[in-house]
Parts: sequence; structure tokens; C-alpha cells
Amino acid sequence: MTDAPSLPTADADHPEVHVIDTREEYLEAVRALAGGTGPFAVDAERASGFRYSQRAYLIQVFRRGAGVHLFDPPAIGDFSELQEVMSGEEWILHAASQDLACLREVGLDPATIFDTELGARLAGLPRVGLATVVEELLGIHLAKAHSAADWSTRPLPQGWLVYAALDVELLPDLRDRIAELLVAAGKGEIARQEFAAVLEKETPVRLEPWRRLSGMHSLRTPRQLAIARALWTARDELAQQLDSAPGRLVPDLALVAVAKAQPQSKRDLASLKDFTGRASRRELDRWWAAVEAGVADPEPPSMRGTGDGVPAPRVWAEKNPEADRRLKKARAAVTARAEELAIPVENMLTPETLRRVAWAPPAEVTRESIAAALAEHGARPWQLEELSGLLADAFVEARQAPGAAPAEA
Repeated sequence: MTDAPSLPTADADHPEVHVIDTREEYLEAVRALAGGTGPFAVDAERASGFRYSQRAYLIQVFRRGAGVHLFDPPAIGDFSELQEVMSGEEWILHAASQDLACLREVGLDPATIFDTELGARLAGLPRVGLATVVEELLGIHLAKAHSAADWSTRPLPQGWLVYAALDVELLPDLRDRIAELLVAAGKGEIARQEFAAVLEKETPVRLEPWRRLSGMHSLRTPRQLAIARALWTARDELAQQLDSAPGRLVPDLALVAVAKAQPQSKRDLASLKDFTGRASRRELDRWWAAVEAGVADPEPPSMRGTGDGVPAPRVWAEKNPEADRRLKKARAAVTARAEELAIPVENMLTPETLRRVAWAPPAEVTRESIAAALAEHGARPWQLEELSGLLADAFVEARQAPGAAPAEA
């Protein structure tokens, strides 16, 4: 019995990588990239978990015949020349939705993309992380040791730079392999529509972002919520001032612990053992002022939050039994079709879209009316073709199920 042969490691003997941080080097790199061929492989590294902003602290671009180029966005500033060179070609990104915002912030905005992560999902691959897909499809081991690094660090260690370069150097070959799988499965047009939808999707604005504090479920009164909201706001303002990730100042659970305890004095706050974090005592006056503001808030927030008219599915059976039946029938139909196509069910149709249409369907349920309702919520043409009839049938079946109220004459 012998061991399986080890895969080649991508970073073995990789040449030293240089960060471009001067205008002269930047323009030279733009000229080199203009002389390359084919699509541009693009990636961006942020400092999530370390900085407040989601700006890019490193942008990597690779093109066949031009090599890899690593840019320092804060040092370069204006990327208009690079945008002009890249604007007419396809950009390859892995999980594009994570990087588009910070790329657009510096003026880099693609017109056409190939998303290797999304493409891998649509192709039916069971795991779609970059290292996993590269290993499965290209037979190369790609280490991911620095994915959570603080990319605002200067100077950046050489090991990090090699990691960053490999993130784009392998993308063109990966793109071609995934494209082959998609075409062979008859999913080329599906992928094209999904990639276009990624570019068109707008970042949602959260009306009450403080409600996403970890541990919020332990708060039981509107007054506790008011304190939590005031503490979150105070922390967010400080994090912006310091350009620090909020959780590095005071963790979510620490803020929730204060809101739950409702301390009666600054001394009580300081002695609360669950109130941790490097800024918990240094900024004690700030936090106490927030507690007082929350206690005195004349309009404490609702326990239910700002809803969108669609309650959580767990209460549908009680609040709207017919909608509950529609949702269950529709989920089963979507899941079955997703399995037939080897597409993850969440990519077949977003759960939110399914819930909204099941909760408030068209007055007259037909294939055409369901298609219009889905399109209103952003469903793509391929989804309308695949699912409109299935959902219409599911809704009609739910209405005719035993125990359903008879339809009005």
C-alpha cells in the first residue's frame, strides 16, 4: 500500500513579488497589461476584522502575456488609466460580490465578469472555495494561510504577496475549466445571466443595523433594546474615527451584556465582568453616556423591528395557513428542480424571493402572473422559464389540499 502522490504546491519556488506604489511603476504596469491577451484576472484584499472601512489595501491583476501586478491603492489613488485598458475585456473574479464595492471605490468597474465561485456553484461542484476548486479542477494545492490577514499592514510580508499573486495567476485556467463544465451541462446561458445579475445587484441598506448584534435574542424588553442601540451607535462612531473594526474595540456580546444588565451607575458598568474589549474601560465615559441615552430614550425600539410585511416562516402556519401551504409546496418543487439541474437550491431561487411570492401571490395564479411576480423581485429569465410553471402548479395544489379553505365562487 502506497501513499497517494502529493499535488504540486502553487507557491513552491514562486518568484519574489513586488508591490507597485509609485505613479511611474503603476503606468508601466498598465502598459504591460495593455499588451497582454485575454481576460483580466482580478482580486482585492481588504482589512476586514481590523479596519472600519472596506477599502481595498491591495489590488491584484493578472493577464496572460503580461504577468501579475500588485497595486497599493492608497498610494496610487487614481486608477483611471487601468480602468480604460480593462474596460473592454472580461474580468475574472472569485466571489465577485465581495470585491466589487471596493474596486468601484477606486474607479475600477467591470462591464462583464466571469465569477469562478458562482460558476462552480452552477456547475454543481460540492465545495466552491478557491483553494478547493483549484485543487479539484487544476490539480494544484493552493495554501490559504493569509486569507484573514490585516492587509493594511505596511510593508506587506513576501509570503502574503505570493499568496495574493496566486489568487489571480490561476484564475484564467480555472475560468476556462469551469466554462467547459458549464457548457457541457447546458448551463452557459444560465451562468451568463447570473454573472450579469451580480454586476447589477445593489448593496442593500440596512434600516436598523444595530439589530445584527450577536446575542440580541437575549434582550427581552424595549428598554434593553434602546440601550443596545445607543451603545452600538457610540461604538460605530468611535470605530469610524479610529478606522478600526467595531468588534476590536468592544465585542458585540459585551455591548449586549451591558444592555441586558442595565447598570445603574458608571461604577456598575465598570465592574460588569462581561463588559470586555480594549476600549471598554478607556472609553468608559462614552459607554456610560450611551447607557444613559438608552435609558432616557423616549421612543425605545419595537421588539419586532422594522418589518417588510413578510413574517418569519415559522409563524406562517398560525398567521396565514394558506401561505404556509403554498411555501411548503413551492419549496419542495424548487428543491426537486434544483436537484435535477445540479444547482444549489439557493441559486435556483433566493429564499427571500420565494417567501415574498408565496406570502402575497398574484390574485390570479397562472404561469404568466407568477413569472411577473418573480421578475419584480429580480429573478432572471432562466429562473422564470424553469420555475414559473412549477410554482403556479404548487400554489394551485396548496389551495386544493385537504383542510384548505374552499375557493370563493
